[in-house]
Amino acid sequence: MLNQSKYKVWLLAIRPKTLPAAAAPVIVGTAVAYYEGFFQLIPAIATLLAALLLQIGANLANDVFDYRRGADTTDRLGPIRVTQAGYLTPMHVLIGMWIVFGFAVLLGIYLITVAGWWLVPIGLASILAAIAYTGGPFPLGYYGFGDLAVFLFFGLVAVCGTYYVQAESVSGLAIWSSLPMGFLITAILVVNNLRDIGTDRKAGKRTLAVRLGAIGTRWEYLLLLLGTYLTPVGLIVFNLAPVWISLAYLSLPLGVFLVRQIWQIQGRPLNRVLAQTGQLTLGYALLFGLGLVVA
Repeated sequence: MLNQSKYKVWLLAIRPKTLPAAAAPVIVGTAVAYYEGFFQLIPAIATLLAALLLQIGANLANDVFDYRRGADTTDRLGPIRVTQAGYLTPMHVLIGMWIVFGFAVLLGIYLITVAGWWLVPIGLASILAAIAYTGGPFPLGYYGFGDLAVFLFFGLVAVCGTYYVQAESVSGLAIWSSLPMGFLITAILVVNNLRDIGTDRKAGKRTLAVRLGAIGTRWEYLLLLLGTYLTPVGLIVFNLAPVWISLAYLSLPLGVFLVRQIWQIQGRPLNRVLAQTGQLTLGYALLFGLGLVVA
């Protein structure tokens, strides 16, 4: 294993730095449920664990399917991919992926007993999307649909799904609160794809970033962050949420800093912006959620 312990190898494969993106929408959905009087601790925890497992499963799927399609090469600018590096065989990674998704299904079964069979298609679609991002006959990420898929599943589905398992309904505030989560987590993907434009183009991976080019992708990042910080204004102005959600603006300086950074750097240094966008996502979610809890 190239001097890597099994623990370290699987930690690389899991990619812990991506997990805040999975936790953030659950935090927001739970905070909305708490604000509206529907908070339930055990379903909230189960949803969080399921979201983390889905993210880990997606990471493993991306690792092995990108390798099989030739998108991960020695020219890769991002963090190490264990299959491409030779630390694990594709079969090992696939087995790990299905084990992780299996645990997610078990949690999903519990959540179905709590909130009903309506969750079945949502759960199946979430697993399918995690695999289909880079796998299957029509990998979404390879045809420019990755950004839309991330926005829908990490925004609308994750926040409203979290709310639903506690309230057994979906409120307008839950729907609107899903927007900034969708914007921010899509922004994480945008940085990743901006960094990889060159290598993705060579591999025939037609991400939205490859289609838009570097300048267009930077504008996409800017617009996503604008949407993130305009949403609370609309919620407050139209009396859909308490003014306390403006606590989310404490994260604005980091957002402004990252917009400046993404226009100034390229290539491998974008890994730092990628990590910081993940930190921004988690920080925004915590502050937004705290505002609802305080209110």
